[in-house]
Amino acid sequence: MRLLVTGGAGYIGSVVAARLLERGHEVTVLDDLSTGHADAVPPGASFVQASITEAAGVLSEGFDAVLHFAAKSLVGESVERPGLYWSHNLGGTLALLDAMRQAGVDRIVFSSTAATYGEPERTPILETDPTRPGNPYGASKLAVDTALTAFAGLYGLGAVSLRYFNVAGAYGGFRERHTVETHLIPNVLKVALGERESVSVFGTDYPTPDGTCVRDYVHVTDLADAHLLALDACAPGEHRIYNLGSGSGFSVKEVVEVCREVTGHPIPVTTAPRRPGDPAVLVASSEKIQRELGWTQAHGSLRDMVADAWAACAKPA
Repeated sequence: MRLLVTGGAGYIGSVVAARLLERGHEVTVLDDLSTGHADAVPPGASFVQASITEAAGVLSEGFDAVLHFAAKSLVGESVERPGLYWSHNLGGTLALLDAMRQAGVDRIVFSSTAATYGEPERTPILETDPTRPGNPYGASKLAVDTALTAFAGLYGLGAVSLRYFNVAGAYGGFRERHTVETHLIPNVLKVALGERESVSVFGTDYPTPDGTCVRDYVHVTDLADAHLLALDACAPGEHRIYNLGSGSGFSVKEVVEVCREVTGHPIPVTTAPRRPGDPAVLVASSEKIQRELGWTQAHGSLRDMVADAWAACAKPA
């Protein structure tokens, strides 16, 4: 198939693009490089530097489907600059959907987020649980999910949204490297690399086994393979939503300890007060996608994720 990967110069998008190329697909990456990296575009993929609002000209060349990763994704920034998130995440995606409709492209896989659920009533979170996002980032992603349902019903679009929390690990030279890094594992590894003096643990008195927050992690390779399964599952007039999660999660202390074991570095820790709005446990159930699409976690161990991320730090893309 001929596929357009928006945001394909970013962490997850680049791995998905690489996996698509390995499967024999023809891939074009569209990315404005506001947060992505040109050298993350996999060899063999065509590259167009442009915004998703400019996708119409690219799509007119003829594509079978779109895999959509282009988004602003910093929760804190979304609170400070909500207009940016609504205009880019929702407004940009609506422009993309209109361009797809005009070009006759009728399949899309959307990189959504489990932040659409907000603070959950229970864990693991199911797709049928209430969606009450607690910030503009999650709200803008939920609005895109709503739009996809509408486009599926009105225009026969086949869409699949994948919701997940934390992505970790690396695939070959494709790794996580953000200008503003908010994720735990890369920040812990920065200590081992000598780029930070210590890692902060926010709250040690949560009602969890070791007192620190528990979060879901999925290896980026497993996540990419879920997107390939979702592409095959796109059906005319349907919008399917799937969670991707470990079903159990790992605590902050567990992550730090595994990073110590993998890197051989002591990784000093400083404790800090709880951050407002941080739930004790955020874990998603992936039972539905396992049952319906046959997705499995081939790299589900925390050690695998950390070891792959650590190895890639020495071999940047």
